[in-house]
Amino acid sequence: MLRAGFHPGLFLRNNLLAAYCRGGDMRHARFLFDGMPRRDAVSWNTLIAGYSSQGGSSARLARTAFRDARGGGVRADRFTYAAVLAACGRAGDWRHGRAAHGLAVVSGLAQDAFLTNSVIDMYAKCGMIDDVRLVFDRAEERDEASWNLLLSAYVCMGWPEVAVHVLVWMHRSGVKLDSFALGGILKACSELQGSEDVRRMLHGCVVKVGLDLDMFVGSAMVDMYAKNGGLEEAIKVFDCTPNQNAVVYGAMIAGFARLGNDPCPEIRIEAVRLFSDLLRMGVKLSRFTFKSVLEVCNLTNAVHCGRLIHAHVIFNGFQDDEFIANALINLYSQARSVSDSLRCFQMTPRQDVVTWTSMITAFVHDENFEKALGLFLEFLSVGKEPDQFTLSSVMNACAALSLPATCKQIHCYTVKSGLAQFTVCGNSQISMYRNIGDVEASKKTFELITCLDIFSWSAMILSYAVHGHEGEALVLLEKMKDCGVVINDNALLAVLIACSQQGLAEEGFRHYESMLSDYGCSPNTKHKACVVDLLGRVGKISEAEDFIMGSGSENDPILWHALLRACRIHGDKERGIKTGEKLMELEPFAVTSYVVLYNLYMGAGKISLAMKTRGLMRERGMSKEAGISWAEFGGSIHHFTDGNNSCPHNNAVHARLEELLVSVKQKTERGGTDIWELGFQSRKDGETSLARHGELLAVALGLSSLPSAAPVTIMKNQRISWESHETLKLLSARENRGIIVRDPTHFHRFDQGSCSCRDYW
Repeated sequence: MLRAGFHPGLFLRNNLLAAYCRGGDMRHARFLFDGMPRRDAVSWNTLIAGYSSQGGSSARLARTAFRDARGGGVRADRFTYAAVLAACGRAGDWRHGRAAHGLAVVSGLAQDAFLTNSVIDMYAKCGMIDDVRLVFDRAEERDEASWNLLLSAYVCMGWPEVAVHVLVWMHRSGVKLDSFALGGILKACSELQGSEDVRRMLHGCVVKVGLDLDMFVGSAMVDMYAKNGGLEEAIKVFDCTPNQNAVVYGAMIAGFARLGNDPCPEIRIEAVRLFSDLLRMGVKLSRFTFKSVLEVCNLTNAVHCGRLIHAHVIFNGFQDDEFIANALINLYSQARSVSDSLRCFQMTPRQDVVTWTSMITAFVHDENFEKALGLFLEFLSVGKEPDQFTLSSVMNACAALSLPATCKQIHCYTVKSGLAQFTVCGNSQISMYRNIGDVEASKKTFELITCLDIFSWSAMILSYAVHGHEGEALVLLEKMKDCGVVINDNALLAVLIACSQQGLAEEGFRHYESMLSDYGCSPNTKHKACVVDLLGRVGKISEAEDFIMGSGSENDPILWHALLRACRIHGDKERGIKTGEKLMELEPFAVTSYVVLYNLYMGAGKISLAMKTRGLMRERGMSKEAGISWAEFGGSIHHFTDGNNSCPHNNAVHARLEELLVSVKQKTERGGTDIWELGFQSRKDGETSLARHGELLAVALGLSSLPSAAPVTIMKNQRISWESHETLKLLSARENRGIIVRDPTHFHRFDQGSCSCRDYW
């Protein structure tokens, strides 16, 4: 038209302006508007509506245009007010929205149902539910849209109970219920826990008004039932919905993903079949559907299937979606393929806090604790704020590394960030302090948690149990029952550990036998191993073996390891050798099994069999893992490898340890050769033999570096030897210091010449 020199009239210019606005090209729309020789109310309404539809900062331009229209003498109509109210609603600007509402009232247009609905929608989007209800109650005209907006406002506010009452009010007022109203209320009730009667009432209402075949309502009903454990009802609704589209399929797949951990994998994997049906139908899949089916693969550990779906994600161009990336990170983490998790993390352009947390958790799950902490530091360096789940994963990493100073730093950061109030952080903090041997800190954390859950109680009972406070653990269990907390398998495991530590065979058996009958918990391998340990601790080795054979887990090596420990402690060499041979069958590629059996043969004088075991180990290319002890002193982590003299403080540490041992030997009559095989014949011999026990060197450095009142905490990757155990008992009495050594199976708290394990480990 410009090239032809055609000068359109106002009607055509308004249509061109509307076309630009609908296309989102507000720059050319404004250029055309400014060049119009004459403008009417339609012109201004179109421009204001165009700015309003853009959202964000364009709301200010919409308000400016509205002000200019009024200043130019244009009489605003209901569409003008509706456009500016929509702009204020999208921007959450209730102050200007309320001013526009006031002008509409003064102009006499607010009585119109159309404008009343715009006002309700504006207040609802600004989260002002009281104003929504006030406008609705005082409205002179209402239509179906008014009721639906009121219903939607309560749904968006997260008040499903009130939304249900509004729906009943609508029905009694003779308002026709449509798919929008019922779909919204069904979505709200999907978050309403323990209201089965309400869900069935709504389902009946849907059938009564004839909307049970509506796809929108059908997908909402599927989602409602699936979120609340109604798997059979969800499937029935899905099967009865005609002309199922991608939305209905997506709702059903998401339903399988949201069913929790109760359904068996065979039932849940049905979601993958539905996904395959969608692929065969050639339907374009949404990001939401991909996310849901990947979550199903994660819950069922269907990694191969997940990889195939990952290929479809790439094919459909959704690999940059952060929600899908989170599901993929978790999937590969479950499969112990942390490299694939890291690749998905690095390929995600928009990494939110959930994405970072998923990757940190993946490192923790793969036992790459240093990398987890490193990624957390990188997360903080890019200016992001962690949530309670991020810090919970970081605490789990610190707990596994058992670094006291780092644990306390994370605790301080949690308090400063205001996230210490969350129960999930408190629970992880209890476990973190348990792993560094600070029971008092665990207790204080437990007492500060405002909303205790089952995991809080279980973590605290376990803290007491593993650190030799068995009486407190059993008292806390009784308190837990008095508070009406449901006992779960984790709490019962902690109680069994406490009973085992204290040698309470009868009470331990009573708790074990009551697991299924009184608490509805099926004993797992860990519970059974505790019973074996309990029987072994009181010397009932034969009964322990019979228990294993009748437990239904006779091929689980954890139970046989517990029996082997009992045989070693009580000197039952023959049964110990049989147990070691059994472990060789169950774990043919575990180095520990070969080492244990070799030591058993040597102890029984069966040299040829011991040499044969060592030869078999050599043939299979296996070697014993180096014993490493580590501790955190003075802000640095110190490592000591058994048999290695290359530590930075080698001479000073050896001299200090020799000095300690000599002083202990002079003050005790328990200086027999069994303990003092470490050797003192010469300085050279002493250094060579002492280097075999890295935990003793670490303790010597700790006693020299830490304040006299501070306990020395050491970690070791292998079971502590008898010689070191006895020596540390004597050192704790000599130095009047608490010494804590954590090995893979036990916490050893040495204090005044005794150990919390009661010499059974």
